[in-house]
Amino acid sequence: MDGLQEFWSQSDAIGRSVALLLLAMSVGTWVVILWKAWLLRRAQRSLAQATPAFWQAPDLAGGQERLRSLDPEQLLAPLAAAAAQPVSRGTLEEAGSAQAQHTRRLRDALHGVLGRLQRGQVFLASVGATAPFIGLFGTVWGIYHALLGIGSGGAGSLDQVAGPVGEALIMTGIGLAVAIPAVVAYNAFTRGNRVLTGRLDAFAFELHSFLTMGEALGADTQTPARQTQPALRPVAAGHMA
Repeated sequence: MDGLQEFWSQSDAIGRSVALLLLAMSVGTWVVILWKAWLLRRAQRSLAQATPAFWQAPDLAGGQERLRSLDPEQLLAPLAAAAAQPVSRGTLEEAGSAQAQHTRRLRDALHGVLGRLQRGQVFLASVGATAPFIGLFGTVWGIYHALLGIGSGGAGSLDQVAGPVGEALIMTGIGLAVAIPAVVAYNAFTRGNRVLTGRLDAFAFELHSFLTMGEALGADTQTPARQTQPALRPVAAGHMA
């Protein structure tokens, strides 16, 4: 702590700006870490509860109604809403078969959900990549500033050089202390998002199969493919093509 105070008192505007920037990056990193950890935990719990509840609903409208209370993070609801849109004609966007329309709508909804899940990770990656270099710049500038002061004073003993140089090295340590949690959190959140992506992809694939075949995966193959009001049924896990 004494070294930081000494470094701060002897630094100029640039050195202090670097220190304040690292402080802001550290605070922002921990805010994003806590927020993302809370979000991913809620998302995992929501998927575990909402997915089976949706497929146990009597119809698509009933499944959407259940998602309103069981999907607070709005992970499955956009996919169900895209599936509920009627097939229409009249524009290039609506051109093509009903299967193509369902595929496009589910794909766009899935990309929107995944984009929300990945918010904040670019910031963590940027902090992890730049904080060590910002700290190194603070160290170099601190050493340069200290050597100028020693040179102007006309003294050059080892004790008088080692003190300011050692205090300047603190900035490199601070830069590493800011970067390491950001990198670890980024890797952990990337893995967590990968798991959620697989589950959302499977749900979108099952919805697509339900819309195009008229029944959920795992239903009786003897059932006609086209039904007036097909009921939702529990499905087996799948993967989006």
